[in-house]
Amino acid sequence: MTLKIDKKLTLHPEEFDLECTTVWAFPRRGSWATHKSDWRGNWAPEVVRNLILRYSKEKDHLLDCMIGGGTTAIEAKILNRHITCVDVNEKALERTRKALEFDVPNKSKQRIVKCDARNLNFIKNEEIDFILTHPPYVDIIKYREGEEILEDLSNIHNIDKFVDEVGLVAKELFRVLKKEKYCAILIGDTRRNKMYQPLAFKVMQKFLDVGFQLKEDIIKRQFNCKATGFWVNKSKDANFLLIMHEHLFVFQKL
Repeated sequence: MTLKIDKKLTLHPEEFDLECTTVWAFPRRGSWATHKSDWRGNWAPEVVRNLILRYSKEKDHLLDCMIGGGTTAIEAKILNRHITCVDVNEKALERTRKALEFDVPNKSKQRIVKCDARNLNFIKNEEIDFILTHPPYVDIIKYREGEEILEDLSNIHNIDKFVDEVGLVAKELFRVLKKEKYCAILIGDTRRNKMYQPLAFKVMQKFLDVGFQLKEDIIKRQFNCKATGFWVNKSKDANFLLIMHEHLFVFQKL
């Protein structure tokens, strides 16, 4: 099935300013090019565009090792960056392929590979200019339910085990990234038994442990979680606050 693309496809947002603070908020999610918001857990194209423009240059080789709905691939193609797109989920890869079926006035290349981010052995040491990705938050969203598969990250419920496995991802990302270059990870926190679980900071530590240095910790406000109705009452009755932010860590390999 071929994705039909409007000949008048808009490749850029009507208004866009590069973010210059450590708090990012995008109340209205962009829908230019082939971007769609129906892939659960995908990140906003505004986040991706900011990262690509700030931490890479045209014709750089980018990597998103958990491509998901294809947001990173779309922006990389528009902004004239080559990209390697990786995911363990064939549905994600197929969606990414379809999302890339539009023309741009540049010669950017896209490589799409089904692979586990914990073992990127097809990528050479220090091959990549910039890494950006949005991993699952433990098993809050399961992307491959019902399959007899090895335990992928979105099927791990135990937080400590999840963080250990992300540590393997961090090790691979450190290996494939060029020196002096950057790696950006967007991840949020969760709750277990009414207690706050600092998942993001545990993941951050794994990246520091393999050798990355922390360049930025950006707070991204969430707008897809409406604090109304059931959850407002639940928050009051059980005395806990609703989590409405994520951490966007930008690491550098020195």
